Order: sequence, then C-alpha cells, then structure tokens
Amino acid sequence: MKTAAALMIGIALIAGAAFAQTGQRGVATDIKKAEIDALAKTLSTMPGGDELLKVASINNGEYNVAVAVVHRAKAANIAAGLEHSEITEIYHVISGSGTMVSGGTMENVKPSTDPHTISVVGPSAGGGKFTNAVSRKISAGDVVILPPGVPHGWTEVTDELVYLVVRMDPHKVLKVK
Repeated sequence: MKTAAALMIGIALIAGAAFAQTGQRGVATDIKKAEIDALAKTLSTMPGGDELLKVASINNGEYNVAVAVVHRAKAANIAAGLEHSEITEIYHVISGSGTMVSGGTMENVKPSTDPHTISVVGPSAGGGKFTNAVSRKISAGDVVILPPGVPHGWTEVTDELVYLVVRMDPHKVLKVK
C-alpha cells in the first residue's frame, strides 16, 4: 500500500500544479500508510464505505483536495451509481477487482440527500441501472479519473475492493479536516 499512497499523493500534487498559477505557497500535507491501513481495516467490517482521511486547503484557500478510502464488499448484479456535480475523483485500486461502469445514463436519477454522501463527495445524484455506459474490469494497481458529472459505479465486485480516492474540489464543497 506504500506505493498506492505515494502514487495518489503524487497525482494530487501534479493535478494541483495546474491550479497553482498565483505563486502563493502552501504547506505539504502528509497521510501516513498507517492511517490508510487503519481506515481500510475499519471499513472492511462493512459491506461498503467511503470515508475521508484528509481534506486540505491548497494555495491559501484557492481550492481543496481530499483523500479518502473506499471499501466495496464482494457483490454481483449491482445496479446503482453516482455522479458528482463539483468533484473530480481519481481512484487508485489498492486491492481487489470488479467491473466498473461510467458514462452513459443512469435510470431513476435523484439528487442525493444523504448527509454522509454529501460530506464526502459533495453535491451528487444517484440512480439505478446504466445504459450506454463503458464497462471494464478494474483491479489492483489501476487508476481511474472521473470528471464531474460522469455517472459511475460498479456492476460487480469480484474480489473485495479497497481503493484510495483523491478528490479535486475547486468549489471547496468539502470541509477542511
């Protein structure tokens, strides 16, 4: 998992450099492997979970970057997904595998009203079955970038999934912690 954390922090720094045009300086934010491992272990007792490790203010408040751990238990025939209106997500799969879908449309889309969902991914909408989406196998080591407004989800989790997520938050909808 050490390389996963280093990769995700590196991706966040590279992505953040694109925003850093003001010349302002910030401070580095560290997330230790032990923190990632501890949260992944806690989440492993649940069928699914998405918890923020850290939300950092970048360039003296210009935008936020969040890092989360997500767990998905083994499951088949999943027909649900989300799309986030203001957050770009970068997934790095630490362990497990599954079939991910993205793009296209979701049936029965409704704005999320769940306070926890909104607190970890910002304003979002959830729905059911996907149509005209791209489906592919994702496994340990893979990275997926999901821009705002792109519906995404899993249709199957073949082996219990744990992935690190970097959330680029230019509108500062996630609370710094």
